[in-house]
Amino acid sequence: MRSESANLWVLLGLGIAGILLITRKMKKCVREDFGAFIQKLNLLPPPQPPPPKAPHPLTALSFALSDLFHIEGHVSTFGHPDWARTHQPASSTSPPVSALLEGGATCVATTVLDHFALGISGLNNHYGTPTNPAVPSRLPGGSSSGAAVAVAANFVDFSLGIDTIGGVRLPAGYCGILGFRPSYGAVSHMGIIPISTSLDTVGWFAKDPNVLRRVGHILLQAPFVIQRSPRQIIIADDCFQHINVPLDRSSQVVVKATEKLLGRQVLKHINLGDYISSRVPSLKRCSGHKTNGELKASPLKLLADIMQFLQRHEFRLEHDEWMNTVKPDLHPAVLALLHEKFEVSDVEIENSKAVRSEMRAAINSLLKDEGILVIPTVADAPPKLGGKEILSEDYQSRAFSLLSIASISGCCQVSIPLGFYDKYPVSVSLIARHGGDRFLLDTLHTMYTTLQEQADIASKSKSSGNIVSKEESAEIAKEKGNQAYKDKQWQKAIGFYTEAIKLCGDNATYYSNRAQAYLELGSYLQAEADCTKAINLDKKNVKAFFRRGTAREMLGYFKEAIDDFKHALVLEPTNKRAASAAERLRKLFQ
Repeated sequence: MRSESANLWVLLGLGIAGILLITRKMKKCVREDFGAFIQKLNLLPPPQPPPPKAPHPLTALSFALSDLFHIEGHVSTFGHPDWARTHQPASSTSPPVSALLEGGATCVATTVLDHFALGISGLNNHYGTPTNPAVPSRLPGGSSSGAAVAVAANFVDFSLGIDTIGGVRLPAGYCGILGFRPSYGAVSHMGIIPISTSLDTVGWFAKDPNVLRRVGHILLQAPFVIQRSPRQIIIADDCFQHINVPLDRSSQVVVKATEKLLGRQVLKHINLGDYISSRVPSLKRCSGHKTNGELKASPLKLLADIMQFLQRHEFRLEHDEWMNTVKPDLHPAVLALLHEKFEVSDVEIENSKAVRSEMRAAINSLLKDEGILVIPTVADAPPKLGGKEILSEDYQSRAFSLLSIASISGCCQVSIPLGFYDKYPVSVSLIARHGGDRFLLDTLHTMYTTLQEQADIASKSKSSGNIVSKEESAEIAKEKGNQAYKDKQWQKAIGFYTEAIKLCGDNATYYSNRAQAYLELGSYLQAEADCTKAINLDKKNVKAFFRRGTAREMLGYFKEAIDDFKHALVLEPTNKRAASAAERLRKLFQ
């Protein structure tokens, strides 16, 4: 009996020791590289020039790069071992990498990316998913996941990635660092494995805005110009209305920083979706439209669909033969993307090209030489590791709708971290016209410190002890919205109602009031959606039924509109406006 007990204690001790050993090894692994790297390198810059010549501009800086850049003598993995197995070492080094080495920086490693740089999650079941240093239990974002993690974990001063449909901007937002997507064609595409030739850009990450700017000056090879301040900061209010961060921690940080640095007169607010709808008529040819010309889906959602269509089509043109020959083992998300039935017509290609051309002209016209557009970088917090959120249609639609703006227009964009909210990184993005890369980097340099100060103030004000309840704050926001509505400031009213909804999302009145403001702007799809939400929350909300009926009438859903007006009359028989509207439509369609 004693022998059995002794054996049991020995086994238990060995088990505990094993667990401790594994735990230490796991901690050591995360501590060492966070799963960011595929291969360590030591690509050195040329010797420093002798005095009195100035040293190389990137002297003493280290960098890493996503493993799809060609390096002489090195086989890139493209995020998949089968690619490395079936390809030869590169005969030359990619020009952007060579430029950075010539500039004085040292390349220390290649980094993990999604399979063939096609995802936005950072998942890779062959090389492992890098750990997000900002939120270890959440995904780092992709496709340039390892490059972002290497910077966020302070392993390198900066890193290179590819941004096609968000491959730099999204992981920058998730990991809480700076990420720059240059104008399409501003940095050479030579020496990278192509993903989508009409969308690919060489982007870069850093924590320090000065480093981001110095790297930009090398890669962009932009001539020196006198630094200019923005003449207009344009807040895309509709883009901020459906993100999971309060306005005072996102767009209002930019507003307050702008007021402090440049004055209130440079601020402008717009509904970007409405602007795009009016300036990009080819969207209707891509989507089909109602008899009255209304788009079936929001303009940003349509842009997202076109962006994904182009990525898939161009990737297949480039790599289908290899994919069909090798048949690599793929993550389910990438497998679905590449192997589901995908028909492409010449008309679709031409319409997509027309949208791309019109979109660039529209953004350039909006921003001109010295304007900046402000949008959220990401719509949601980083998804959980092992969760299914990253695969959901709603998540992807929200993410791609924001990412498509710069991808389709070819304009430059920088993602800027603004601290944390609810334990997750917060970021906003600034967009400049196509070719305005140096101006955008200068604007970041001008505004960065003040943006961080305002973000810190906003964070501390919410953590102080004298905070009113969420319900009280929501009511205050609603009243501000009501006043803005009375003043006919429709977009401002929508912003306040949105803030109320974020604070208290189960109040039907907030949705119904926002719908009324949307109606004033002619945003009928948004108005209908808000009214439906209000009705789901409160089946007796007469105003929501009447406003949804109005929205549906304008969209051409006449039968559904009549039903809504009748329902409003059942709830409130004395409602003359509902009675008049129902009678008018009945006479027209009977």
